[in-house]
Amino acid sequence: MPHRLAMIERANRNTERRHVPMLAIAGDSAVGKTTLTRGLVEALGVENINSFCTDDYHRYDRIERKALPFTPLHPDCNYLQIMEQHLQMLAMGQPILKPIYDHHHGTLERPFLFEPKNFVVVEGLFPLWSKLSRACFDVTVFLDPPEPIRRKWKVQRDVSQRGYTEEQVLADLDKREPESIAYIRPQRAYADIVMSFGQRSSVEDPDVPLSVSILLRPTIDHPDLSDLLSSDTREAIHLKLMRDDDGKPVDVLHIHGAAPAEVALEVKNAIWSRLGIDEPLPSSLGKISDDKRSEPLAIAQLYLLYHLLAAANG
Repeated sequence: MPHRLAMIERANRNTERRHVPMLAIAGDSAVGKTTLTRGLVEALGVENINSFCTDDYHRYDRIERKALPFTPLHPDCNYLQIMEQHLQMLAMGQPILKPIYDHHHGTLERPFLFEPKNFVVVEGLFPLWSKLSRACFDVTVFLDPPEPIRRKWKVQRDVSQRGYTEEQVLADLDKREPESIAYIRPQRAYADIVMSFGQRSSVEDPDVPLSVSILLRPTIDHPDLSDLLSSDTREAIHLKLMRDDDGKPVDVLHIHGAAPAEVALEVKNAIWSRLGIDEPLPSSLGKISDDKRSEPLAIAQLYLLYHLLAAANG
């Protein structure tokens, strides 16, 4: 048997490999992972970047799950070992036969050939699940909005897009809560960047745009934005020192939702100019829907684009 393993290893050495910069966006259901990812893909163009969701690795369809004692937030409900294998292959530029889970119908569809482009974004419940999966990424992000906001987003999405009633969504949230605590939220500790969209006031006001706080852990090199952090731009962005969950000091970049449009545009143009892309600032950045935009989302997406391009440059 050892000689056969040696033959396989020699054959693999002859396989063309390349480094594909990969970004992970993890978080619980309805925290904004897909919205954040979509803006990144549209900004760089589908010819340069592709993305997929790790929720496609569900073991069971929606009907089968009704008879099971756990929800999709439990590891046993997902093929996580296959996901790990696929992430390793993608990081080395190799194609995979990726499964498909249809969220609208709750069904498992025919897998398809996924070939990594120049960049890959992987979003979902479990991309930071294991040490092996985390090692496949150049940059890792965890989305961590306040729970009342997440619950509201999930109700809005699942009722409008996935055929549930509000009562069903709320009951499902309560059922999933123990597994979210046990398996999803602990991934926050392993992210290079933690983003939290929310309102600065403790009293929620639907007319006030959401701000975002971006926690910058020293596990990767972050861009120097000191020249942007002036009295002229403080209405849009500022940096502060806080304590992480483990008590260690960490920088937090706060982007204000109510910043004047001209100040936010100045910040966006300044970050975009550093990316070295000879194209206008993409209008897709900050897009939530056809008629709704968020400047903090746009700046957060620009920040992640900086990291992706930095990973490509070594």
